[in-house]
Amino acid sequence: MVSDTISTLQYFTAPLDGSRPYNRIYADSSTTKPPRNWTQEPHDMQIEDVRGKEELYKLDNAGFQYGREAAKHTSFLNDGEVEREYYPESIDLVKRVTGATSIVIFDHTIRRRRPGEAGDDPQKRQPVAAVHVDQTTASSIARVHRHLPPTEAPSLLRRRFQIINLWRPISHAAVDWPLALCDFRSVDVEKDLAPVALLYPDREGETFGVKYNPNHQWKYMKAMTPDEFVLIKCFDSIQDGSVARLTPHTGFQDPNTPEGTPARESIELRALVFYD
Repeated sequence: MVSDTISTLQYFTAPLDGSRPYNRIYADSSTTKPPRNWTQEPHDMQIEDVRGKEELYKLDNAGFQYGREAAKHTSFLNDGEVEREYYPESIDLVKRVTGATSIVIFDHTIRRRRPGEAGDDPQKRQPVAAVHVDQTTASSIARVHRHLPPTEAPSLLRRRFQIINLWRPISHAAVDWPLALCDFRSVDVEKDLAPVALLYPDREGETFGVKYNPNHQWKYMKAMTPDEFVLIKCFDSIQDGSVARLTPHTGFQDPNTPEGTPARESIELRALVFYD
């Protein structure tokens, strides 16, 4: 049964003073600078349930791709175990789906929704309620330099590379606060995307905030189980219009969620994906 829904999504609005948008990450409590200088704008958007027709959506046309394969690692309680056990099987999975020749996973985030708690504790990450893309072109290139040896980075950057997230529910189906993905074919890359600086205590990163566009086509797969996954393209070095470059995405509150549904738990890996 198809379960399209309507939910309020939080879009990016630029700072009124025209300054560079930023988020302060793990900021020192003594600083007087606000955690961010931009605001959000709520818009009710229809979100289509693609279960049963998920094969229509591929990394190169829509920017995301669903699949089914259970993970061998299932506890997701210890970061060291995740890196030792889940990373290798995930590299194998992404290689098989994409045809990539080499993959470097550079981090992961486990999210467990905790109603009533703040979401800024790095050890208690919660679903993100903001339409965004994890990387810009500049930060994607910087990731290659940061995570690959300086002897390898220049040659890798001359070939096709992508940043892809592997997202899946853990423990139980993601009925509560599912993940919505925006079909790249409905995105105006010149008008909809705004670089937002991520200001860490020791470095700087950059993501895209996404501005409201009534043409955006939002998709999700209702009640994804831990045996299912979605690959989310955050960057592609091919930018000639022949393939999807990225996928705006956000967690969202489905108004049709039954009372008593277990709070969402999920993991995403972020990977540099290289091709010969």
